[in-house]
Amino acid sequence: MSIWALHGLRDGVVTTRWPRRGDEYAHAWRGPAVVRGDAAAAHIAAADAAAMCPTGAIEVSGRVAVDQGRCILCGRCVAARPDVFAWSAGATGPRAATVTRQALVVPPAPETDAAVAAVRAALAARTAALRRSVHIRHVDAGSDGAEEWEIQALLGPVYDVHRLGVFFTASPRHADVLLVTGAGAPGMAGPLRATYEGMPDPRVVIAVGADAVSGGLLGDRLTGVSAIVPVDIWVPGSPPPPFGILKALLIAMGKLVR
Repeated sequence: MSIWALHGLRDGVVTTRWPRRGDEYAHAWRGPAVVRGDAAAAHIAAADAAAMCPTGAIEVSGRVAVDQGRCILCGRCVAARPDVFAWSAGATGPRAATVTRQALVVPPAPETDAAVAAVRAALAARTAALRRSVHIRHVDAGSDGAEEWEIQALLGPVYDVHRLGVFFTASPRHADVLLVTGAGAPGMAGPLRATYEGMPDPRVVIAVGADAVSGGLLGDRLTGVSAIVPVDIWVPGSPPPPFGILKALLIAMGKLVR
């Protein structure tokens, strides 16, 4: 008998039941930094940590806020000012994947519920045909390789994206979703745009990771992939967990609304 069959008999089913059921591993996952609820006025204390942030993710002008789209999870702010900053928890929470870039700023910046609802409704209407299954074209637009490991994990037995009707394709002509990693390097601008234009409508673009969302550590020179292609869903993290990427895909398919 194959050794893999023996492993299967020993371990049983290891595939996560999420989103139909909760997953303890997803809820325990450490996410980008947040501002503690009692620290809204701690401007002086936060300024110390803001100076340490390598990506400028901490805002202290007028209020204390963290742009999770820029946070690379280095932990400097949490280590320096644990009274002001903490780690977020839950890889499937409301900001594991968002339909607006502004929603990644915490505490939430002024943004009306009606405006967010309108964006969600427009996306749902545009992608109604994708609810049964989707095909993904992944493009690396200058990443450090971290996000690629998490995307590769989606094909393993634990996450098994095929059970959700999600498949990868090598051709943009067959793709419904463009999954983009990397900061948007100039040399990849042409190929990325050509891939997007080669996809049939309706098409959805997902920016995966802090590099794709904001440029990450290269944010002073590159601003992410939204300068090249229109982004519909934003996934923070450096790298984001597979659950965050799964959530973005389920939003694209209309199976999750937030």
